[in-house]
Parts: sequence; structure tokens; C-alpha cells
Amino acid sequence: MKSLKKYNKLLLMITCMVLGAALFFAVEHLVLKKGEGHQTKEAEVTETLKKLQKAQNLITESYVEKVDSAKLLDGAIQGMVASLGDPYSVYMDEETSRQFEQSLDSSFSGIGAEVTKEGEDFIIVDRFKGSPAEKAGIKPNDKIKTIDGKSIQSLTLYQVTAKIRGPKGSKVQIGVERGDHAKDLVITVTRDDIPIETVHSKRFKKGNGYIGYLEITTFAEGTAKDLKEELTRLEAEGIDGLILDVRGNPGGLLSSVHEVLDEFVTGKKPFMHIEKRNGDREPLKSVLKEKKDYPIATLIDGGSASAAEILAAGMQEVEGYPLIGVTTFGKGTVQQSFDLGDGSQMKLTMSKWLTPNKKWIHKKGIAPTLEVMQPPVFELVPLQSAVVLKKGMNNEKIAVLQNMLNGLGLDVDRTDGYFSASTEKAVQNFQKTVGLTQNGEANTATLNELDKAIQSYKENPKNDHQLQSAIEFITKNE
Repeated sequence: MKSLKKYNKLLLMITCMVLGAALFFAVEHLVLKKGEGHQTKEAEVTETLKKLQKAQNLITESYVEKVDSAKLLDGAIQGMVASLGDPYSVYMDEETSRQFEQSLDSSFSGIGAEVTKEGEDFIIVDRFKGSPAEKAGIKPNDKIKTIDGKSIQSLTLYQVTAKIRGPKGSKVQIGVERGDHAKDLVITVTRDDIPIETVHSKRFKKGNGYIGYLEITTFAEGTAKDLKEELTRLEAEGIDGLILDVRGNPGGLLSSVHEVLDEFVTGKKPFMHIEKRNGDREPLKSVLKEKKDYPIATLIDGGSASAAEILAAGMQEVEGYPLIGVTTFGKGTVQQSFDLGDGSQMKLTMSKWLTPNKKWIHKKGIAPTLEVMQPPVFELVPLQSAVVLKKGMNNEKIAVLQNMLNGLGLDVDRTDGYFSASTEKAVQNFQKTVGLTQNGEANTATLNELDKAIQSYKENPKNDHQLQSAIEFITKNE
């Protein structure tokens, strides 16, 4: 009986998708004909609507189980949007829409990761700084395969994000496919409140002066205001140059990045072009008259996407400011949300955006002026193991352990996953430095301390090769 219900639900979903796709193509056909200057006959419209009505009546009156009309309509709209083949165009029912709006608030409960859909895959774009996702070891470009042990293959993007989110303190198991692992990883993340603090600032002393640093984690409502305040404070304290850091920034509001660019690039040329479906292009320019009198460098990486890429392109192609790091994510489209009147909404791709030099970076990204890779330790993730890892064992988790030990300067003779005598000795040396029993076995306490040590290494500015390269550039160009 359960399998029959499961089959019926699947059939209903497919039917809804087909109905939605039919609705999309029928209406699109009529719109195109009208747009081409052909008179749309009332009879054609009537026949199209009759066909759609007939399909709906067949389902509601003849389907093997009683059909919820609201769910049927939701499925039809989802079918229309799905037929576009665009991961950034989505339909959100009332509940999903409510959760989406909450994510735009000053804080929300979840894991703090940005997810997108590419084809049939759900991809991690990046994590918010200090978020549960980052701490647990979720990485950019991870493909999400399961949530709490269940496949997400048939879900929409916003259904996936809704399942990932949840109350503070609750746990979610996320199964991911990662290129450097033969098997999928299952990572347990403890949800927490995710504050939206989008701008972080500091000064680095260099020689007799200081270099300002502004990290922008996302482009939200108040980002430009916060950045202006932090920039004013840095300039008042005295800086000889500035580093903008949009690494791991998944994007955000176009209006927000526009206001931020008004602080740094002049209006001598557009900082971007918005290209509509008919090919018309709308240039957007900054209102700034004169650029800063100090050098600026921008840090980018594979997690820099959308609005972060707009900023990077503007900084590089308008003013010639260098980009330091690695190639960005590559999202070159602009979306707009539409309220559908009943609490639901549609987020629809409305246009492309082009760089100041009219390049479309979609699925290509923006290459850095100066490519700088991070130390291998930055690629390591927290190690979770339900069993104690010890001498003589052989598995992928031990390979991760060996790379962690090597990254911390505790030399191990191999990184193939075999727990050798050299690995045991390195574990003992680490246990000694953190005050644990020196038994050479990687138990829970040892793994927790290793994770803390790796995180501390990453947070030390001296180990951040990209940041140090930016500081060096600023120093040479003061």
C-alpha cells in the first residue's frame, strides 16, 4: 500500500510538471506570436485554455486519488519554471517563501551555507565566515547528495535549503560528493543562529604605516552603510592602502554592490552592463568623481559569486585595481522576485550582466590578476570518525588525518590512509603539545584538538598567502 501511494505521488508530481511545462510552452508560443506582430486570434487563446482546463479536469476528476487543487497549481508552476532549465529561477510556495524572506533578516537559524543548482546537482557555493557549515568542514563545490540519509534528487533548490535549515542546536547530516574522495562523505552539522554581519574591518601594520582591510561576506540591505562607516573609521585612523576581501562572498543585492562600488570606482565607464532578452544593454555607472588616493587590491576565490564578481570586475576593469587569489565562481545572471499574491513568489532570471568590458563571465568566472594558491592546510576539513583511528588501520579518514598532521608540521611518512608507525609517532607528538594522553591513537578528544589547531592555523593572517600577497602589493605601490 505504501509503495502504491509513493507511486501515485510520483505520478502526480510528473503530471503536474508536464501540465506546467505545457502551460509554459503554450503561453510562450502565444506571446512570441504576438511579439512578432501577428494578431493573436481569440479562438487560439480559447483553444489553449480549453486544453489546459481539460488536463486539470482529467487529473482532479479521474486521478486514482483525491487531488489537492492548491498542490496541483503549485506543481504546474514548478513545471513551468523547471522547463526553463535555469537553476536560479525558482518557484517558492507560501512556506518556502516565508523561509526565504527570513533568510534576508538580520539573523536566521541554519548552517550558514549558500547552495545553488547546476543541472541536476545541488552545489555548495560557499559558507559564511565562522558558520557551522565552515566549522563542520562543508566546502565550496561540494555536491549535496543526501540530507539526513534521504536523497534530494527530486527536490527544488528551495526545498533543499528548507531541509538544511532548522532550529538552533538541532543536527543535520549532509551527504556530499567531493572530487578528491572516492566515496560520498556524510558530515554532521549542528545548526546555529547565523548573524548577518556583512562587513569586518581591521588594520595591518606594515613598516611605518598601516594597510586597511575590509571583508564583505555578502551584499545585503545594510552592507553599503556598514562599509562606509568602517571605511571612514579606517581612513580617520590612517591607512596607506586598502584590501577588499570578497572571498567566499556568494553575492546578494545588486543595489548593495552598486552602493559599495560608488565608494571605489569612478563613473568614467560603466561598472557593469545589464543585457535584456532582446539584446538591449543598460549600463550602470558609479557616481564617484575621483578615485581614492591610495592603492587598493581585491581578494577573490572560487566562492566569490554574483554580486561579488560584479565588484571584482568593476574594480579591475574600471580602475585597474588588481585581483589576487584564484578564479571566481562564475554567475552572470540577474534575478528578480515576484509576489504571486497568495504568499508564494517566483524568483526569475530577468537578464544577464556583463563586465565593464562587456564580457559574460557565466560559468567561466573572473581570473585573478595575480594567481595565488593557499597552503594545502586550507583545503583540509574537520575530521569526524565514529571509531578510534590507530596503528594498522587503513581508510580514507586516516589519509585526512595524515594530511592534517603534515599541515601542522608533524611529519608523516605517508598520506595513503595506512596508519603507520610514523603516523602514530606524529599523533603522540601532537597529543603532547595539547596536553592529552600520548597513546598515539586518534580518539575523539585528539580529533577535536586537531580541528581546533587547523582552524587556528587558517585564522592566522601570516598563513594566508593571498592576504600576504595583497599586503605586499600595497606596500610596493604606496
